[in-house]
Amino acid sequence: MIPSALPRSRAFTASAAVCLAIFLVSARAVAAEPATVTFSLDFPNSEPEHYSISVNSDGHAKYDCSARVSPDSDEREPYQTEFDLSPETRARVFELAAQAHYFSGKIDSGNNKLAFTGAKKLVYQDGQHKYTANYNYSSVAAVQQLTALFQRMAATLDFGRRLTYYHRYQKLALDEELKRMEAEAKDNELSELQAVREVLKRIIDDSSVINVVRARAQRLAEMPPSGPPSH
Repeated sequence: MIPSALPRSRAFTASAAVCLAIFLVSARAVAAEPATVTFSLDFPNSEPEHYSISVNSDGHAKYDCSARVSPDSDEREPYQTEFDLSPETRARVFELAAQAHYFSGKIDSGNNKLAFTGAKKLVYQDGQHKYTANYNYSSVAAVQQLTALFQRMAATLDFGRRLTYYHRYQKLALDEELKRMEAEAKDNELSELQAVREVLKRIIDDSSVINVVRARAQRLAEMPPSGPPSH
């Protein structure tokens, strides 16, 4: 009877080893999954009326929005682009998320007398957790700073969307749009300018665009991600 028990013991040990190996592989997969912070805004009758920015802990980010095809049209279409955050902004996003306890509690001020500035949502997700918080206005300092950072980022990305359209269909509108973008960059109202560098480069390299416009695009392309330093 003893010899017949040995194979069962070995089979059990082998089975346990396989289970342990599967568990370790699964645990490593969960640990390797990047954390993500997502900010979204829904504001009917604004432009764009919806957008979201998702930022991975590895620095890769994605922007989605629903916006008018052109300023003269009521037709809307989705727009999406992907980019890499500057290391400083990536670190800041996750630092502020940590300070806000990863949005695991209520972050809305609850003050119904405040003006509506859009339905905002912050989401934190990693391999083990997912927290979602909705708000109009938050009195939490970290959330305020994170909201402002994402809104500056979104402003930059929406310039990229409009410049892409104007460069393709309405080149005469590029000058006014780039003037406005340059002014907002100088006022530190934009962030992550490198996210639109590709469209700026296409304008710079296009000999059919007038030189003054190409020069303005060149200045913007040479600015650091956060724009010019504050004075």
